[in-house]
Amino acid sequence: MGTALVYHEDMTATRLLWDDPACEIEGPERLTSALERLQQHGLEQRCLRLAAREASEAELGLVHSPEYVALLRGTQALGTRELQELSRQYDAVYFHPSTFHSARLAAGAALQLVDAVLTGTVRNGLALVRPPGHHSQRAAANGFCVFNNVAIAAKHAQQKHGLHRILIVDWDIHHGQGIQYIFEDDPSVLYFSWHRYEHGRFWPCLRESDVDAVGQGRGRGFTVNLPWNQVGMGNADYVAAFLHVLLPLAFEFDPELVLVSAGFDSAIGDPEGGYHLESLSQSVCMVVRALLGDPAPPLSGPMVLHYSALESIQRVRAAQAHHWVSLQQQGLASTLHPSTSCPEERALPLLPGGPEFKAAEAQASAALSSLLHQLCLQPTPPVRTAVALNEMDAALGLPPDVLHQVGSAPQEEAQAWARLHDVLVQDEAFTALGKVLYLLDGILDGQVSSGIAATPAPAVATTLDVAIRYSLSHRARRLLCVAVGQLDLSPDLANDGRSLWLNIGGKEVAALSTSHVSMPLPETTGGFLSCILALVLPIAYSFQPDLVLVAVGPAHGLQDPQAALLAALLRGPAGGRVLALVDQESTTQLAGVLAQVLHGEAPPSLGPFSVASPEDMQALVRLRGQLESQWQMLQRLLECSDLAA
Repeated sequence: MGTALVYHEDMTATRLLWDDPACEIEGPERLTSALERLQQHGLEQRCLRLAAREASEAELGLVHSPEYVALLRGTQALGTRELQELSRQYDAVYFHPSTFHSARLAAGAALQLVDAVLTGTVRNGLALVRPPGHHSQRAAANGFCVFNNVAIAAKHAQQKHGLHRILIVDWDIHHGQGIQYIFEDDPSVLYFSWHRYEHGRFWPCLRESDVDAVGQGRGRGFTVNLPWNQVGMGNADYVAAFLHVLLPLAFEFDPELVLVSAGFDSAIGDPEGGYHLESLSQSVCMVVRALLGDPAPPLSGPMVLHYSALESIQRVRAAQAHHWVSLQQQGLASTLHPSTSCPEERALPLLPGGPEFKAAEAQASAALSSLLHQLCLQPTPPVRTAVALNEMDAALGLPPDVLHQVGSAPQEEAQAWARLHDVLVQDEAFTALGKVLYLLDGILDGQVSSGIAATPAPAVATTLDVAIRYSLSHRARRLLCVAVGQLDLSPDLANDGRSLWLNIGGKEVAALSTSHVSMPLPETTGGFLSCILALVLPIAYSFQPDLVLVAVGPAHGLQDPQAALLAALLRGPAGGRVLALVDQESTTQLAGVLAQVLHGEAPPSLGPFSVASPEDMQALVRLRGQLESQWQMLQRLLECSDLAA
C-alpha cells in the first residue's frame, strides 16, 4: 500500500500550432517540469510508476456525448487551419492532431489510478496529466479542457466498483463548472470548489459559480461553491475554509473515495492560470510528499482572515446549512444571504508579455523564492517516526522504516528531571522518562519528525509535565499540549505565554486562562468533530507551535479512531513535530493506530455521523466566546454574526 504516480510521455505531444497569447501558456513543459522536479527530489522513485492507458470510447461515453467524442476523434486528420477554426468555436481551447490521443491518455490515467486505489494496489496516488479536464462539459471543450477526467473517473468508480459516495474537491483557482454540471443532480457525488470569483467578474464569469448554486433536484446540497471575491487570500483563509466548510461536510458525507481536481494556479508564485512552471512543479512535489505521508511544513505568517474570505465562508454556510447538520452544529452564525447581482464586467486572465502580467509575475516569483528559502531552513528530518513502547513494539505491525528507539537520555540528566516528581524516580517510570527525553531531543534537534512513547499510568501526568518543561528549555519557543483524560496542568505553567494547554475530557468547561482550556469529552461523533474543527484546530493554527504534545491519559474515553484523527490533524500546526504519550496499560491497538497516523497513514473512519448533544454545543459556544479576544481565528469567526445580510 503505497502511492502511485501515473504518467505517459505522449501527453506532452500536444502544443499550440499558431499564435494565440491566451493559449500559449498551456504547453508540454507543465508536465515535463513537474516530472523533473519529482525526480530531483527523489519523489518519483518512492512511488509506484504506472504508465497511463487510453480511455476507451465507451469510458469517455460515461460523461460525454457520442457526437462530441466523434468530433474529437476527427481532429486527428485535420490540418492546422482546420484545427484553428474548430478551436475558435470554444472558449480558451486549442486542438492539435495529437489532442485526441493525449486526452484519452489523461482520462485513462485517472481511471487507472481509481482502479489501483479501489483494488488495494496502492493507498493513494497522483495522475500527472494534460490536457486538464474540470471545465469540459458533456458536448463542449472549455478552458484547455477536452475530456472531463475527474468526472469520468467518478462515473467509472460508481459503475465498475459500485461506489455510492464520492467526494470531489476542486482547488483550482477557476471554477470547475464542467464537473458541477455533470453531477448537479446526483446525491452520490459531493462536489466542493473554492475559486476566484470577484462577484462574477473572474473567468468563467458564471452566475452558477456563486454560493447559491447548490445542485438540482435530488442533488440539492451536493454542490458546494466557495467563491473568493477578493484576490490575495492567505493561509488563514484557506485553513478556515477547510475547518468550517469542507471538513464538516466531508465527515458528515463519509465518502468512499476522494478525487481531487488539483489545479495549482492558486499557489504562491503563480501570477495567473497555473502555468508558472516553478510554482507548479514545487506544488506537485508538495502534494506527492503529502500522499507519501511526509509532514507538511508549518504555515508561516500571521493567521488572520481577510474580511472578504470570512464573508464568503459565512455565505456558503448559510446557503448549505439547510442541507447539512454539521453546518448547524458548530454554533457559527448563519445570517448572510447570497447576493442576487452578477456584474457584467469580466476580469479576463492576464496575457503573457503585457506590463501587468510582468509585474504580477515578478511579485509572485519573489514570494515563491521567499517561501522556498524558508523551506530550505526546515529540512525534512531523516526519521519520520520513532516509537518507544517497550514490549508493545513487536505487536504493532508497523512499517519497516519506523525507528524502534532503544536509546535513553544520559543517567544524570534523567535523574535531575525525575527529581521534580517523586513518582518518576521509581524504576519503571524513570526508565520511561529517559526514553521520552531522548525522543524529545531527536524531535527538537530535527532528526525525528514525530514519535510515540509509553509510561506507567500513574506517571503520565508527571512525565507530561517534565516533557513540557524540558521542551521549553531545549529550543521549543511555543508548545501546544493537547491532554485527553483527567490530566492537570501545573499552575506555574498556566500563564507563561509559551505553552498552551487544551484538555479534552477535563472535569469542567472553562477557559481558566487564554492558554489553559478545559472541556469534557463530547458524547457523540458530531460533538467530537465540532470540538476539534471549531475550537482545537483554530486555536492551534493561531498559536503556531514549534511542537505538539498529545497525552492520552488513563480512562481517557476516546475511541481509537477519534484518537487517531486527533493526532493526524495535529500534525499540521507544527509541521509534523508531534510526540504522543500514552500509558502502558493502553491497548496495543491504540498505540498502533497512533503510531501509524504519525507515520503518515490515514486514520480509520469515525463511522456514521451522529449529531452533537445540546450540552456539548453549549460548552463549545461558551468556550469560544471566552477565548475570542485572544485567538484571531476564533475572534473573526464569531464576528460573522455582525455581518449585514
